[in-house]
Amino acid sequence: MTLPADYHMHTPLCRHAVGEPSAYAARAVALGLSEIGLSDHSPMPQDDFDEWRMRFDQLDAYVEAVARARRDHPQLTIRLALEVDFFPGGEDWVRELAGRHPWDYFIGSVHYLNDHWDIDNPQKLARWAERDPWDVWSAYTDRLRQAADSGLFEIIGHADLCKKFGHRPERDPTPLFRPFLETAARRGVAIELNTAGLRKDCREIYPSPSILALARELGVAITFGSDAHAPEEVGMDFAAAVELARSVGYREALRFAGRQRTVTPLSD
Repeated sequence: MTLPADYHMHTPLCRHAVGEPSAYAARAVALGLSEIGLSDHSPMPQDDFDEWRMRFDQLDAYVEAVARARRDHPQLTIRLALEVDFFPGGEDWVRELAGRHPWDYFIGSVHYLNDHWDIDNPQKLARWAERDPWDVWSAYTDRLRQAADSGLFEIIGHADLCKKFGHRPERDPTPLFRPFLETAARRGVAIELNTAGLRKDCREIYPSPSILALARELGVAITFGSDAHAPEEVGMDFAAAVELARSVGYREALRFAGRQRTVTPLSD
């Protein structure tokens, strides 16, 4: 099987990953990947916003590290990207970031339901006990819809991240994703199959099979990402992700260059 491009991976600048971009690239070459993308957590206007992203004054160093990986591994296509948190009212900051370097794509992610609760942060796990999971999932999917509608992102990351610690509503949450996925289809925004979920408490790829099936039904395109935080995680469980995609009817995925999409077939 020819593995698809791995478009979601991080660097030590986010303060919770190890290995320079060249090490991720070397691992990709060893696996036989033809294309990857570095997509570390973007800076925020305030460097002390949280403890898991690069500072603004490190952005140029990040871009140079990706350029170094390209020089070190000319046989591998390496895309320059960012994973950018979506906040209502923060759109101008994303536009400012977009103008600073020749990015290939932006992954829009929702980690925060407000400025103080990043729902996937293990240090804030107790906050889940204060909320009804249905309410959290409802608010989360509405933010996904807003992110998809913003026009700022090529890809939406780990679309059901709220399942990370196993907090699921008693009712099937799949219908909550319909407005988001309809918006993504209308706006031409892809979602990723993110295999990091298999390494978390939920033990499931993001998004779930039922959400992915709905995405396919609505015509939403896909990409793939390992969400690697160490070189050995590059391309991890991609065979399972491709199998999942094909099981709900996907036969193609997207690649990006200069924020323009290309459709590529999924191999058997």
